[in-house]
Amino acid sequence: MKILVINAGSSSLKYQLIDMENERVLAKGNCERIGMEDGIFTHKTDDGKELKKTVNMPDHTHAFMQVKEALVDAEYGVVKTLSEVKAVGHRVVQGGAQFSESVLVDESVIEGIEKLIPLAPLHNQAHVQGIRACIEVFGKDVPEVVVFDTSFHATMPPKAYMFNVPYEYYEKYGIRRYGFHGTSHRYVSQRCAELMGKDSKDLKIITCHLGNGSSITAIEGGKVIDTSMGLTPLDGFMMGSRTGTLDPSVVTFIMEKEGLSPKEMDIVMNKKSGMLGISGISSDDRDVTAAAKAGDARAQLAQDILEYQITKFVGGYMVALGGCDAIVFTAGLGENQAHHREVVCNDFKFMGLKLDKELNKQTVGGREGKISTPDSSIEVFVIPTNEELVIARDTKRIVETI
Repeated sequence: MKILVINAGSSSLKYQLIDMENERVLAKGNCERIGMEDGIFTHKTDDGKELKKTVNMPDHTHAFMQVKEALVDAEYGVVKTLSEVKAVGHRVVQGGAQFSESVLVDESVIEGIEKLIPLAPLHNQAHVQGIRACIEVFGKDVPEVVVFDTSFHATMPPKAYMFNVPYEYYEKYGIRRYGFHGTSHRYVSQRCAELMGKDSKDLKIITCHLGNGSSITAIEGGKVIDTSMGLTPLDGFMMGSRTGTLDPSVVTFIMEKEGLSPKEMDIVMNKKSGMLGISGISSDDRDVTAAAKAGDARAQLAQDILEYQITKFVGGYMVALGGCDAIVFTAGLGENQAHHREVVCNDFKFMGLKLDKELNKQTVGGREGKISTPDSSIEVFVIPTNEELVIARDTKRIVETI
């Protein structure tokens, strides 16, 4: 079975075509700058061919037409006819309390995603556009499945997901912790159990998805008990350009002093803060790392804050779990920035965690492996995430039950 995996953004559409017989990616690509005159379409095949062109894609329907044509193209195509694509799996950021698992798409599901747009206005609106465009291009006979970033976190107990505001806001607006990066946390935690040769039901795992957007999740027996992101992906610890958790009075104080509207303050917290705001250099950790090595004090401060805050979340989740069998690092920073992993792990030396420094340095660039020593009290792994594969697997499982 060949499954097309879609991640639609407001002005982009990423895709992968996966052959589920061997879980091989046959082709992948990206439609960028949708809605602009100078759109960019990129398509790469598993045998190294690459198609890149500037093309006008006024909406997601036109973007899907580009994907459709590329998949069957005489030179760059990977299937003879579109009938070989048996199903489509979509990533959806916000499933709220309504969607606790992946589901087959029908009109009621689309309407449910639309109702959740206020909780994720940019993301869910784009997902709905992508789903409707996909149906228009591929037809209603091709089954489609939606996989939610929030669904893996649906097992959190109320004591973990409730915020300390009047309960009526939870009842009226669904104000609570939802968590994100769920497909990533699910994949790496399950893969960690496989590498340990154990059943995930018998493990307490802390997964650290560290990238430009970051989150940490506590998983007991294969189920999430807590996660760092909240109502939105802004909560948690310092990210590329996001604040992470703040004293709420900081927000109102700045708004009053600077005369900012809620929308303007939202931009400050999401786009101008975090590593960018502290360092004054970049939201990209590679740039900040280079500046810190060159002696820039603010860049070093940004590094110190990030590592300290990661350590606090990991340590807190160890207490919440009542122990820890394994820590997993994944995503851009987690997979490639060995110095961050070393600092965080060294903070738990007092608990008997021992890092193999050489293995840690070597395990970058997409490599998977254990980076703790054999006698470490907690096992530590680097596991490249694969959210698309999770979406494809869920899609296959659901479609086969139709």
